[in-house]
Amino acid sequence: MSVNQIVTPLDSAVLETKEQYAVYFKIVQHAFNELVKSISQHSICNELEVTYIEQYCELLLYSIEAFRVKYLYDEEEKLKVDLTESGFPNYLEFRYLYNDLSLKKEHLSKLPKIEEIKSQFLEKLLKEKEDIRKDKLYQAASIVYYNSVDQKFIYRKFVQGKIIRTKDEFGPEYMVSWSFYDVTYNRPFICFMYFDLYKDTIDNYTEKIYKVLESVADRDMELDMMAYAIDKKLTKVWPKKLRKLDLGPLHNVFAKDELKITHTILQGIVNKNLDLSSFAISLSIEEINSIGDWNEGSFFNFSKVQVWEKSKPEKYLLSPHRVMQTLYDQIPQEINKLSKDPIEIEALKLQ
Repeated sequence: MSVNQIVTPLDSAVLETKEQYAVYFKIVQHAFNELVKSISQHSICNELEVTYIEQYCELLLYSIEAFRVKYLYDEEEKLKVDLTESGFPNYLEFRYLYNDLSLKKEHLSKLPKIEEIKSQFLEKLLKEKEDIRKDKLYQAASIVYYNSVDQKFIYRKFVQGKIIRTKDEFGPEYMVSWSFYDVTYNRPFICFMYFDLYKDTIDNYTEKIYKVLESVADRDMELDMMAYAIDKKLTKVWPKKLRKLDLGPLHNVFAKDELKITHTILQGIVNKNLDLSSFAISLSIEEINSIGDWNEGSFFNFSKVQVWEKSKPEKYLLSPHRVMQTLYDQIPQEINKLSKDPIEIEALKLQ
């Protein structure tokens, strides 16, 4: 399989064959598993945050596995991988998947029964010694897809995490997390907000917090702008710290962006210096902390608003050793922009 085999109409690369699907899904799954492991091992996030990062990544991987089953034998529709600085499925694919599963019963009613199709397969393979027709394979894959994929586990544009107590005697009392798939970058983001509550109980205020987060913090933006929007709408919440994790881009053979890291990996694959499964994944983290507050509004109608201080954004790159060597050799200036040396992760073996 060469890079040139991947068709790139408009803003998406189309996965055409089962072999391409297999390679792509293995790369994404392996990359996320290594990312979660490295975040924990290198103390990039605390234990509480790692727990939620694992859960959000599990939802993403579950959805991507659903894509694999859905498109396995589909001759008409193909999975589209975003061509911007992403390397992940286009956001519309997640929306179509969620909506498609809403019609699960209707779709299943048009497909043959499981026993019927099993009988047809056995007849073809054992008695007639013939291959199964592609349309029958597609029917079988569709039956598996609609019977096994649960809509509630599909990653959506906005995924809300629960509010929990931090158990930190000297810090904010509560932490809430959420994740969103930004439609501009087609990448997943994970956010954490640490806060105190003023003159109310968390049980009374929880639903309002969730509603506000989904309305004002469901896309990528400057972190202080996000914090201000939350602060203005939730008068009884006093945010103390916000963190935003940008998972990606995923630099791999299926990515078509103009980033130097992606281009270097693609060139290495074309020149056969790197394996087809070679990849790297970027991780960026932004954090702001409250250093005080001020009263906004008139004397008779004011609200307390936090004053924020930005920390320097952290930029990480995770890659297998051979990819790391290639990047150091070809684009050392890009490596020097990272917050620390690239983090070595296990290479993916396709065989």
